Amino acid sequence: MRFLIAATLAILLLGGCGRGSQFGTEADWPGHGGAADESGFSRLAEIDSANIDRLGLAWSLDLPGEVTLEATPLAVDGTLYFSGSYSAVYAVDAASGKLKWRFDPEIWNHDPERMHLIFGANRGVAYGQGRIFVGALDGRLIALDAATGEKLWSADTLSDGSLQFLTGAPRVIGDKVIIGSGGGDLGSRGYVTAYNLMTGKRAWRFYTVPGSPEQNKGDAAMEMAAETWTGEYWKTGTGGTVWNGMTYDPELNRVYIGTGNSSPYNPRIRSPGGGDNLFLVSIVALDVDTGKYVWHYQMNPREAWDYKATANIIAATLEIDGKPRNVLMQAPTNGFFYVLDRETGKLLSAEKTGKVTWAEGIDLATGRPIEAPNIRYESGETTIWPSPVGTHNWQAMSFSPDTGLAYIPAMEAGATFQLVSPEADGVALGGLSIAMAKTDDPNEGTGSLQAWDPVKQSEAWKVKLPTFWNGGTLATRGGLVFQGTGDGKFTAYDAKHGKRLWQFDAGLGIIAAPISYSAGGKQYVAVLVGYGGSPGAGTKMMQGGWKYGAQKRRLLAFALDGDVSLSPSLLADFTVSPVDDPTIRIDAADVSAGSQLYLRCVNCHGMQLQSGGVAPDLRESTLAMDMDSLWSVLHDGSLQRRGMPRYEKLTRGEVRQLRAYVRSGARVALRSKGDE
Repeated sequence: MRFLIAATLAILLLGGCGRGSQFGTEADWPGHGGAADESGFSRLAEIDSANIDRLGLAWSLDLPGEVTLEATPLAVDGTLYFSGSYSAVYAVDAASGKLKWRFDPEIWNHDPERMHLIFGANRGVAYGQGRIFVGALDGRLIALDAATGEKLWSADTLSDGSLQFLTGAPRVIGDKVIIGSGGGDLGSRGYVTAYNLMTGKRAWRFYTVPGSPEQNKGDAAMEMAAETWTGEYWKTGTGGTVWNGMTYDPELNRVYIGTGNSSPYNPRIRSPGGGDNLFLVSIVALDVDTGKYVWHYQMNPREAWDYKATANIIAATLEIDGKPRNVLMQAPTNGFFYVLDRETGKLLSAEKTGKVTWAEGIDLATGRPIEAPNIRYESGETTIWPSPVGTHNWQAMSFSPDTGLAYIPAMEAGATFQLVSPEADGVALGGLSIAMAKTDDPNEGTGSLQAWDPVKQSEAWKVKLPTFWNGGTLATRGGLVFQGTGDGKFTAYDAKHGKRLWQFDAGLGIIAAPISYSAGGKQYVAVLVGYGGSPGAGTKMMQGGWKYGAQKRRLLAFALDGDVSLSPSLLADFTVSPVDDPTIRIDAADVSAGSQLYLRCVNCHGMQLQSGGVAPDLRESTLAMDMDSLWSVLHDGSLQRRGMPRYEKLTRGEVRQLRAYVRSGARVALRSKGDE
């Protein structure tokens, strides 16, 4: 299947510039990871391990029309700000949960073609100087007045016709707002761009992979990177997009960016003469003022497995060999936990956090992995751990300077890679098949909350979870770790030992990270509830049984002695209830052709029609039985405002073929139910 401790507090706050000045106060949560260090750590301690049993729901806000909620909200001066599935921005009173304003960028009306590229998802907004910034899926970076939601300016960050989109949260650094893009799997060339916070004028752009020789000329970083690529790579595709992890270092005036996977994955197509292919799967340090390259560290030279360094990057000060060291920490998808010197990029340590077979370890002298044989499928089929999903993905880990532990939403799964026909669909695949590994290992396809000691480079404790795909984490000065999970539970653990102390049933799976803030002198913990995103592709281990539109999407806020109750919600349901009209005659040739046309639908409606809840299960849809209704949706775009893309180039015959494929799938499901 395709895929898709700490030293002193002053040092920890990155030279005294933590939650102060432009980064707010301890009462606020003004940035994506809380503060400049992106640690996901709250210094509020009103809620602690001694009184956690008093924690209750203070208020909830229903979010009709939303599906996938991945954002980490911000809390600034008594207001929460967050983004929804299709880049809408909400402002909510932090104490009462009352909606103040909502801004809809109407991506369906601006550049609806980009809706074809990715399911609706957005990981958050940024705040600076009274303004809120959001990256719309269609490529616009939009500045809003934080008080009113009025649009102040908009900048197109993507070139016309490119196969890119925006899903990541921007970052505000000084007088600039910085954003990357998605689309690496489609061969797009990665970059990050800085814009003037007040005017929207572009300040600088840094490309994460080289372009053509003409494009690279005179750019020292790109000329250096180009030496690690061969062939006409700028024509076949590169990748390396920056769609999530970015961290600011105010002491050194740097921003650290995490780059994505290659595309095509197969390095013999992408760079046939060899080469490490910089700066794929790397952390790159840039000067904030100029965007100039400072240093890089590459996790996976000559990437070939859809591995990526896009997980969040945490800046901290650790006591290593008896001395405080300013470091960066990341747990990318490849299964290792890396600790780097923040000033030089030198690798200090790296160890496996789970089952990893692609490498024996990391050579600390060279910084390069000690790779296993045949991992790039040189001799044909190869199975390695972890899978492209990784041992940790985009869901944020957190770090507590009190315990010295990082808290990772961890996973375990392997994948089998095999060369197939070069005509295989998809830019990224390009002659490569990827399937989930089949094994009797009881841990295969499981998720956990893992506490990791970055100094000892070892696991401190682990809590096994009932679901594979789970939410990000929050650590607090109250000695707690909060996490939402795919089965709809929101849980608090003892940060030192991992004991479960408190749990709340949110009625729907959670993938976003929680935050903590103070409003009216009271500490709150808030989280967005909206399972979706990658599970929509239908991989069974990611599915939580949450049907499209069946459960309410919500923002929940908890406080001591909260006594609000949630309205009832439908339970998770893994059954399929197909509908069909036996009088509809379908042709085998139409079914075959429809299966190929359907490949553009799998991100949302699921592989082999097995929806993960991001969009309706078409086998259960009465609309999908009627040709006129299907034509209205697919060709005319009657549901475009609700996130269903328009495919105006489809012919009537192709819509008939798609219907035949759906009808065939529904009948197979009906026969299976009859055999039960």
